[in-house]
Amino acid sequence: MARLPRLTSAPVLAGALVVFTLLAAGPLQPYDERFQGYWAKRYTPNWWQFLDSVPNAVAGQAVCLPVLLAVALVLAWRHRTWHPLAIVAAAEVGFYVGIGGMKVLLGRSAPIHGTGGGFWDGGPIAHGLYGIAYPSGHAAEAVLIYGAAAYLILAYAGPDARLRRRLTWLVTLIALQAIVVAFYLGFHWPTDLIAGLLAGGLVLRLIVNGDRALTRRGLPFGWSYDLPGRRGRDSEPEVASAPTPRPQPVPVPAAVWLRTSPFDLPRPSVQHLRPLTAQWSVRTPGTPTHRRPERELQLH
Repeated sequence: MARLPRLTSAPVLAGALVVFTLLAAGPLQPYDERFQGYWAKRYTPNWWQFLDSVPNAVAGQAVCLPVLLAVALVLAWRHRTWHPLAIVAAAEVGFYVGIGGMKVLLGRSAPIHGTGGGFWDGGPIAHGLYGIAYPSGHAAEAVLIYGAAAYLILAYAGPDARLRRRLTWLVTLIALQAIVVAFYLGFHWPTDLIAGLLAGGLVLRLIVNGDRALTRRGLPFGWSYDLPGRRGRDSEPEVASAPTPRPQPVPVPAAVWLRTSPFDLPRPSVQHLRPLTAQWSVRTPGTPTHRRPERELQLH
């Protein structure tokens, strides 16, 4: 797992996309013609329309963009920031400018025209939307759009390893489903689909790197945000101040006569006892005499 960030870094993805494009333009063209086919119409003629309308649409703009927009709106409302919507705008600009520009520049026609899959052969001028097959837009959107939604969830949820693993598997399954369905339907050359994964991953990596760089700068207008776990990765950890001790009550010594059981009381001593006599009530010399006023009995 420690090698995964290196394998998905921007230089590695860019180099892999360039090398794979050169191979697709030359040595891999015979393999494209060999493995491409309308397999759905051949083996499951009653299901190809369903595959085109439902599974193949999962990676299209009609489905993936509302999912990303819903995630961004919920996070923007909860955290009172425009940052998630900025990620949505960056993903759409990256798709149409980056991947769309690459499609127009290379001008590879789709298999429906039977031109052999060569680059700059017809292109959008001759074949319109069917002349911009490389790289696959559905494969790129599966990685870019759903990956951007997963990045937003992870960014605002904090460093949760279990959530990161589940979202990684979810985006991977969506991307694999997109290229398998597109290959089974025969809408793309096989190399178009692999190049779409590389192109979508490259644009997503550039967006993530740019967002982290801008976050460290702390731009205004609600862009900057303080996320759980981000401070420990991007800056020095703060030293937690020692808590102020609470004043403790002073213990009061218990009375010496206090016992836990009434049977533990000290027993009276029987020594030096004198019998009671009539002199016990004799006035002590030197003490004043207090006379009680006589009360007369009054009869009413």
